[in-house]
Amino acid sequence: MSEALAERTSVARWFRLVALVEAISWLALIVATIVKYAADAPLGVHVLGPIHGVLFLAYVGLALEVRRRLQWDGRTLLVVLAEAIVPGGGFVAARRRDLRG
Repeated sequence: MSEALAERTSVARWFRLVALVEAISWLALIVATIVKYAADAPLGVHVLGPIHGVLFLAYVGLALEVRRRLQWDGRTLLVVLAEAIVPGGGFVAARRRDLRG
């Protein structure tokens, strides 16, 4: 495997992992928000909010790097970024064919 291909594959793997974890954290944050208002228990939001925020920023940063390395066009990047906003969208992003080595 060439070094360039190995680098593309590595970044794609990291993106897929972060996309999955970000999607899980987004869904967990939604549950925590429901619990916060239903049971007056804000702890979950206080813990999961910052964790999800860091994962979201990592998702965006890695998406930009994957765009550069895989030469995504602007439309593809916008779709991948939009998937981060939709709860569970990271699961869809992680299954993209062009991310598989």
